[in-house]
Amino acid sequence: MKILYDHQIFTQQNYGGISRYFCELMDRFSTNPDLTFTLALRYSQNENLLSRRTLIQNWSGKSKFLSNHMFPFFHHITHIDILKRLHINQIESVRLLKKQDFDLFHPTYYDPYFQKYLEKKPFVLTVYDMIHELYPEYFSLNDPTKTAKKELIEKADSVIAISNNTKNDIIRFTDVDPDRISVIYLGNPFEFTGPLSHGKISLEITSFKKPYLLFVGTRSGYKNFKFFISSFTKLLKNHENLHVYCAGGGPFTSDELNRLRELNLLAKVHYVKTNDMIMKYLYENAQAFIFPSLYEGFGLPVLEAFSCGCPVVLSNSSSLSEIAGDAACYIDPDDGDSLIRGIESVLSDKDYHENFIRKGYERLKFFSWEKTARETKRVYDSLVNQ
Repeated sequence: MKILYDHQIFTQQNYGGISRYFCELMDRFSTNPDLTFTLALRYSQNENLLSRRTLIQNWSGKSKFLSNHMFPFFHHITHIDILKRLHINQIESVRLLKKQDFDLFHPTYYDPYFQKYLEKKPFVLTVYDMIHELYPEYFSLNDPTKTAKKELIEKADSVIAISNNTKNDIIRFTDVDPDRISVIYLGNPFEFTGPLSHGKISLEITSFKKPYLLFVGTRSGYKNFKFFISSFTKLLKNHENLHVYCAGGGPFTSDELNRLRELNLLAKVHYVKTNDMIMKYLYENAQAFIFPSLYEGFGLPVLEAFSCGCPVVLSNSSSLSEIAGDAACYIDPDDGDSLIRGIESVLSDKDYHENFIRKGYERLKFFSWEKTARETKRVYDSLVNQ
């Protein structure tokens, strides 16, 4: 079986869960004698690929990564570079689609450009969430994602949803046949990364101010960062030495800095540019990981926190309880007092704190990338071997 993956997420995303998902699939498929794949890509700055340089060479050596063997990475990106990268990568994807030397196509995001080149080849679409449909107020009126996603969902030969909650949302907002949707959970991003050797950690990391709470990823809109920070001020009455580290999501915007200044929190809330090593250190040493998001299609940071022995305080919304089970402290993401009570209980009650660490390790056993790859291949087989 020959699978073609396109460039989309590796052009758009330098670091994130979706590109990690496809890298994890390709890692495992590279050792499967029944399957070969091509990633249609010429240029990328994606950290998940960059960290796999050796693996990419292995993919190439087995004729698994056929498009360009190895590709250059831009180091100083401008807007023109991004447009150039998009143009070149799209040309490469179209070239390989036209060759028709594949059995199944799996796009990595929702641009429908490929439909006219598929001819009669089947395609599988992974749907990560339905956030554009549920919270349109957080997106530009010109954002094409909602329309393009619906079109592809309804035309795909098979749809993969990364949680049952996402599957239910897909059914709610589209006319897809529910029988064409397979729920396949993701795995733990730190699955094969052991405990950090603290002797090798840079001075920059070990200078982090403790104790601290951890906030991960983007902070805009439905991620509910403003709500969290406004509530955090109340915690300082009982925990005056407490800090917050925001990992990833880009440096604070001018609006965020102004808000932190208004709340007198500039010395308490810190931004960290991240990688896997820094993330593990942050999780391992945090008092708790706080995830007050209004909506998540899955929530990979939950598994990251579990794997690092970090207690998790989560919204009682969307897929989060489906993924975390009884291993998290749940709060109402619209109620500041609920957030404060949840964090206070984790900070103040040692037994409560340790109980969530123990349950997190147990819950993690339900998720693995091997299982994700195995169930994804089963979807592929159902279409190619009909």
